[in-house]
Amino acid sequence: MEKNADTGLYGRNKFKIGLFGMNCSNGLTMTTAPERWIASWDNNRDAAVLADKAGIDFLLPIGRWTGYDGKSDFQGSTFETLTWASGLLACTSFITVCATLHVLFANPVFAAKQMVTADHIGKGRFALNIVSGWNQAEFDMFGIELISHDIRYTYTEEWVDIVKQIWSEGEPFDHDGRWMKLKAVSSKPKPWGGRFPLLISAGASPEGRGFAARHVDCMFTSIRDSEGVKANLENIRAMGDGREFGLYASGHVICRETRKEAEEFYHHIVHDHGDWEAAESAARIRLKGREGRYDQIRDFKERLISGLGTYMLFGSYDEVAEQIRQLSDARLDGMALGVVNYISEIPHLRDGLFPRLERLGLREKQKA
Repeated sequence: MEKNADTGLYGRNKFKIGLFGMNCSNGLTMTTAPERWIASWDNNRDAAVLADKAGIDFLLPIGRWTGYDGKSDFQGSTFETLTWASGLLACTSFITVCATLHVLFANPVFAAKQMVTADHIGKGRFALNIVSGWNQAEFDMFGIELISHDIRYTYTEEWVDIVKQIWSEGEPFDHDGRWMKLKAVSSKPKPWGGRFPLLISAGASPEGRGFAARHVDCMFTSIRDSEGVKANLENIRAMGDGREFGLYASGHVICRETRKEAEEFYHHIVHDHGDWEAAESAARIRLKGREGRYDQIRDFKERLISGLGTYMLFGSYDEVAEQIRQLSDARLDGMALGVVNYISEIPHLRDGLFPRLERLGLREKQKA
């Protein structure tokens, strides 16, 4: 299906930049600092409008149903992402707005129509981040079995196949699959402009990466350090057997005019006001009992505080621009970035970082 080359993730920027996690209280940063993100609807709307005007390419929410406790109640308050995306698509013009959906929590017939509704609101700017799930506590909330990792993606693949058929079939159809039995399925309208919404998925395991390589337009992968990034990305691309898809990473960014200013802000957020209780809770869930040296565990908790353990872009505007150039040279297509506050930090991206990326040929000059 023809893709819209004028908006967001379909735009001309060589390296796409999005905002990650602003539907959640505190975003990606476990801090009690006064600057922390308050995820009210008004703040989300204002940040989305500001991001749209600044030329940011996409908004990617986190599908979170239970938080990590601590003094900050980190991600304890979150907006459901399909309705969140619909509201933000209605008040923006160019930016791609994604929803993040646990497929085991949503019937594909119902979800397919919800997503088409969002797609029409945004005139083709809606995208879906497909999540198979991993947090046992969230599955317990829904009373749904967290099926084993080895077969989880078989369910996800069947779910996606059904949704694609709903979006394309003109006549009612039956589905007799391993996981679902459906009769006389039909749905109108079809997606906006005769094309499917962009499909996104993140995967670190062979099963997750294999699913993404077969089905999605944009795959998110984890970056731990700058070494070996190019080889890792080449290996992932090879899994697609020639099928083209974008490769992205999640991260967080602190950038200022000088490195000293960035270091002072980092210390303020992490060491002066870091929520170590929330970091302990998150580490316990993510490490699942695995032990390590004290210094390794503390470093991990510090990374959780600064940006939920995602890859960090840090330093002066020039330094961060160079870090992004290196990632682009490794054939990374973009990043979804958490920031401490999605309103107050956008000017640092728009006025400090983006002009440098434009000079490097990684982004188009934003029209006034």
